[in-house]
Amino acid sequence: KQVEAMKRVLESLNLNIVEMVDENATLDGGDVLFTGREFFVGLSRRTNQRGAEILADTFKDYAVSTVPVHDSLHLKGFCSMAGPNLIAIGSSEAAQKALKTMQQMSDHRYDKLTVPDDAAANCIYLNIPSKGHVLLHRAPEEYPESAKVFEKLKDHMLIPIANTELEKVDGSLTCSSVLINKASEL
Repeated sequence: KQVEAMKRVLESLNLNIVEMVDENATLDGGDVLFTGREFFVGLSRRTNQRGAEILADTFKDYAVSTVPVHDSLHLKGFCSMAGPNLIAIGSSEAAQKALKTMQQMSDHRYDKLTVPDDAAANCIYLNIPSKGHVLLHRAPEEYPESAKVFEKLKDHMLIPIANTELEKVDGSLTCSSVLINKASEL
């Protein structure tokens, strides 16, 4: 039901929809990190190599690199984009190992923002013309030490978001969002 509802919404926005029809392919959105330059796809319990291959076939203009994911549900469980060239990354050994893999796979050098808590590294970056750099991040009452790191981003409008209840069922900020880059026609 969720897939069909989302498909109807995307169709109403006149967006191109590509469906994976290979029954052996799995691809979870939480395992797909788009940097604006390339894709990193976490190979996890929810995403496999065939799913990554289909993504690469769909987005031929972008490099697609796979990253093994250990000790986390998916790739965005410990990293996300916090700015145009900035990867927010958790401090755990698994997160740092994945970052090293991404750095080895990429021709581009990203800046990194290391936060003490892996879950807090899952944030949502928006570039809003009237507001500039906007970052939705986990609230200080949930992850106080990580919030202090985000507060160092002086060129960002920071919006703390409480996510404790969704986190109980493995939900992170990016799980609760669908970002669409399309001009409003209102």
